[in-house]
Amino acid sequence: MWIPFNLKRDGSNPALVLPHGGPTGQSADYWSPRIAAFVSRGYVCIAPNVRGSTGYGIEFQKANYKDLGGGDLQDEVFAAKFLEATGYVNPKKIGITGGSYGGFMTLMALGRSPEVWAAGVELFGIINWMTMLEHSDPMLQEYEKSLLGDPVKDRAAYDAASPITYIHNVKAPLLVLQGNNDPRVPREEAEQVVELLKKDGKTVGAHYYANEGHGFEKRENQIDSIRRTVEWFDKYLKGNN
Repeated sequence: MWIPFNLKRDGSNPALVLPHGGPTGQSADYWSPRIAAFVSRGYVCIAPNVRGSTGYGIEFQKANYKDLGGGDLQDEVFAAKFLEATGYVNPKKIGITGGSYGGFMTLMALGRSPEVWAAGVELFGIINWMTMLEHSDPMLQEYEKSLLGDPVKDRAAYDAASPITYIHNVKAPLLVLQGNNDPRVPREEAEQVVELLKKDGKTVGAHYYANEGHGFEKRENQIDSIRRTVEWFDKYLKGNN
């Protein structure tokens, strides 16, 4: 958790929940230009290691098996509740943002717990595990099956874990950032999100980065994505909208 310097403990401040990638990943206390940008602009940030994270033993790592966006999402929601309980944060000014599985989690959060979040920014996130399976390389296909089971026998688990199932429940304004040449989470995933939300008349923005894959490697694109994210949250979490 990161807290801006000299922050007033008056329940008025905006905050961000930062789900990590993976899901077999882990957030640690490390230097991040992205988090530094958020905190220096007044956002309390929390990066929970939810069910399915590494670093807490194999049982914990497997705790979200066939339950992606279920129990682990509840851990993200609890992080938002924790932020409120600190006394620093306004519960109506909490956003969520992440990339890859963190982008998936952002979509699941906005769709399955829409009352918790005031805004979201998702980077190269998964909307549909079945379309992901069709477009993934063989190694990634096997990884996906290790998380959700057999796509035929366990089709219900795939559907329950796909944000497309809940996308029509989204209330919060959402910004989508995506690389054009992403070999892991193809541009089509982002396009599905944008198209569905636009059809529903929801507030959605998108920006696609040319010559970027899974994650943004070019410094100018890293800076641009941070800038767009900050501007989005400033607009919808700081009362400037």
